[in-house]
Amino acid sequence: MKNIAFYIASRYLLSKKGSTAVTFITWLAVGAMSVAVAAMFVIISVFSGLEVFNQNLIANLHPDLTIESTSGKRINNLDKIESVLKNNADIDAYSRIIEEKVYISYNGKGDIGYLRGVDSSYIKVNPIYKSILVGQYPSFEYSNEVFMEHSLSTRLSIPIDSANEFSTVFMPKSGTGIISKEEDIYNKKDILTTGIFQGNDQLNNYIIAPIELSEGLLNIPKNSAYQIVIKLKNPDTTEQIKQTLLPQLGKNITIKTKEQENAAFWKMVNTEKLFIYLIFSLVIFITTFNLAGAIIILQLDKKQQAKSLISLGFPISHLRKTYFYTGILIVVLGVITGLLIGSALCLFQLYTGFFKAIESLAFPVKIAAKNYLIVAGIALIFGVSISWFFSKISKDYITKN
Repeated sequence: MKNIAFYIASRYLLSKKGSTAVTFITWLAVGAMSVAVAAMFVIISVFSGLEVFNQNLIANLHPDLTIESTSGKRINNLDKIESVLKNNADIDAYSRIIEEKVYISYNGKGDIGYLRGVDSSYIKVNPIYKSILVGQYPSFEYSNEVFMEHSLSTRLSIPIDSANEFSTVFMPKSGTGIISKEEDIYNKKDILTTGIFQGNDQLNNYIIAPIELSEGLLNIPKNSAYQIVIKLKNPDTTEQIKQTLLPQLGKNITIKTKEQENAAFWKMVNTEKLFIYLIFSLVIFITTFNLAGAIIILQLDKKQQAKSLISLGFPISHLRKTYFYTGILIVVLGVITGLLIGSALCLFQLYTGFFKAIESLAFPVKIAAKNYLIVAGIALIFGVSISWFFSKISKDYITKN
């Protein structure tokens, strides 16, 4: 019998006969492994869902590619750059942007915000209108119509789309010399808020407005830009398109991808992911000591059977394989059961949204093939190692009384 060691191991695990204590400890090891695997799979799936959720939110602020000047805020040779972008078949849309920090005031209240002046093509690049809560996206018919982030409008109690209710934005003037009157300090403009959008860590305190408003407050020529944001037809070709555009756009121009534009965020995400993997790997490692206990108890309980097998010519190496295979079967059964339980919990959350991050937002979940491979791989590495180590019994241990 070529696989007799595996056959005996399967009988040890599945047979209803034998010591009740051994059976209990064996299935306790299976249960502990199942719980640890299920927990790791659920947490990683939730983390994957949160990662996708954050990517979608950031997409409203960071496009596929962003063009900036390396020699100052304003981009020079704008006509040449726009000509290159128009003639590139891989570019779906692009938009000019001028962004500055401003002070906004309404009815005696004031706060700091970020005024992002955009042209009418902006929503083709970043569909921020999809995050609308109240009102509507500006029509761009008037330069003082704005789209405001929710928390900023709430703090200042700014009314929405009210014809007689204007707030005021103040833009500090650059320059030197003596200040003799108020107009020397800042430019100001009354604005009408037409809509409110849902903010996040990347969009807090933002005001989206026609680019003409930013140009007027900054006293810079029309058709200027601090940035040009680009949406590609195929986001997977971002790096290739970047390398194609760089030599065509001339000197003093830099192009950033979405990941480079928000490098700090992605570094934080990857660090959190690493710590999650390490923490739950440690949990699974500790859980595998239940497996070690099960193998040791099995060796003690089956000692007389082992003596009989050796007396009949059963090699000690095959006996070791028997205990090793028993440990592997426990691990595999625990991994399969854990992944099934974890998948069921994730599917339940996907279809019901039962568990909430906040009252209006369910924890996002993403079930991905790589998560199955990661969890199963970590559990199997620890399980195989523990099974191999604790199956190494000596012949003297078996034969002595």
